[in-house]
Amino acid sequence: MKMTQETLLKKLEKENIFLGKTLAEKENKVEILTDINHTLEVKADALEVKAEKLEITVEDLKFQLAQLKRMLFGTKRERFESNDHPEQLKLEFDIEENELKEAIVAEKEKISYERNKAKKSHPGREALPSHLPVVEITLEPSEDVSQMTCIGNEITDELEYTPAKLYINRYIRPKYITKENEAGNQKQVIAELDRPMPKCIAGPDLLANIVTSKYVYHLPIYRQLQRFMQEGVHVKSSTMDSWLSLVAKHVRPLFAVHKAYILRANYLQVDESPIKVLDRDKPGATHQGYMWVYHSVMQKSVFFDYNKGRGQTAPLKNLSEFSGFLQTDGYAVYDQFGKKENITHLSCWAHARRYFDKAKDNDLTRTSFILNLIQKLYAIERFIREQESTPDKRKEIRLTESLPILNEIGKYIADNRNKVLPRSPIGKAFEYCTHRWDNLQNFLLDGNLEIDSNLIENAIRPLALGRKNYLFAGSHDAAENIAMYYSFFATCKKHEINPEKWFAFIIRNINDTKTSELKNLLPQFIDKSQL
Repeated sequence: MKMTQETLLKKLEKENIFLGKTLAEKENKVEILTDINHTLEVKADALEVKAEKLEITVEDLKFQLAQLKRMLFGTKRERFESNDHPEQLKLEFDIEENELKEAIVAEKEKISYERNKAKKSHPGREALPSHLPVVEITLEPSEDVSQMTCIGNEITDELEYTPAKLYINRYIRPKYITKENEAGNQKQVIAELDRPMPKCIAGPDLLANIVTSKYVYHLPIYRQLQRFMQEGVHVKSSTMDSWLSLVAKHVRPLFAVHKAYILRANYLQVDESPIKVLDRDKPGATHQGYMWVYHSVMQKSVFFDYNKGRGQTAPLKNLSEFSGFLQTDGYAVYDQFGKKENITHLSCWAHARRYFDKAKDNDLTRTSFILNLIQKLYAIERFIREQESTPDKRKEIRLTESLPILNEIGKYIADNRNKVLPRSPIGKAFEYCTHRWDNLQNFLLDGNLEIDSNLIENAIRPLALGRKNYLFAGSHDAAENIAMYYSFFATCKKHEINPEKWFAFIIRNINDTKTSELKNLLPQFIDKSQL
């Protein structure tokens, strides 16, 4: 019996040892599984963060794709019209076919009624311009009217066009010689040939027509050569290139004066736009150059400056001594000027509005609220223009009417900024305004300032149209000439001056104008009666 108890104890000890080892192994496995579980939880959290980032990226890419499709196939119109409440649910319902037919019939009757009504109340055609020459054509009846009395005339005006024509100016200068004097000498006399560009066979009016056809009406040189061929005049493209080169050198001193007066202004709007340029260093490819555009709002004048790049070198070169108000878009290069004490940096509300317009599909409620307020700002600006208010009056109206709206926009952005994803379209719109909020309010400082930089974008539009027609500049020198012509003609447009007449006048008179008086030939200063 005693041996049996000892055996049993030993057996129990062995079992305890085995169970202890098993328990230790189990505990070790539990620790391993716990570590694995923790690792998996960390990985799961990381994957959730990654999935959230990927979701944001996908939404961002979808937004970019939608914007590209809109640029290619959609409307570029940014006007906002809010006819409903974004927070209200929309009801979708079908209309029965009979109701549709009745609506179409009613609409057709309305159109027919309005059309008949318009015919009865039509005031007649507008009178033709009185300054045009009139060619009178008298049409007598085919019957014998010798025994009749004329009781009046029935007059009908017709607007007609005489196609432009090429002709030759042939200067014939008779040569005279005096009689011999006592010493047997004679003197030859001939009239002086006074041509503004002696080395150019083309006359001022022809050169003005070629230049304005290309840079105002966007007609490439090869198409103009085709028009000459239709008139039986064959001009080589190299010949016309030499004409353009000569006339560019002829008027370039005036461009230097133009640049000096614009950069001296104390309120400038600045923007940049790309232009492709053929480069000898890049055979088979074009160089991406940039036109930096400066608009003097007070002078109503524009200066295009060609540069090979989009870096800060170009504006630093031209604005190193600038002092006053500078209005730009959100390009980071301009931020350095806002830090200078003598420069007040203005941002553009049209660019800010564009961000919210693009975000409408992302967050209609918030974008509608902001766009409605921006619409009120522009309604105030439209009222100011219609009233032709003085700068002091404009400032007074803005401080009274626009400032409360700006405060409301700022408060709404501050309250909602942290409630949206930063990389979402509405988040980007909020960030754009937040980082430039002081600059967006600076137009309140002076009544001469504009709420946006649309005026300079309108001045750049001819460059965009030109790019679609002549595609690129032939060289960097040619791009500089393009900048000069766009500067002149954009300024002519702002002052309602016929660019072709002005340019022909410049070609004829620049040689006889003193350097100190070249200013008076510029479109913004010229006496229009001379044209």
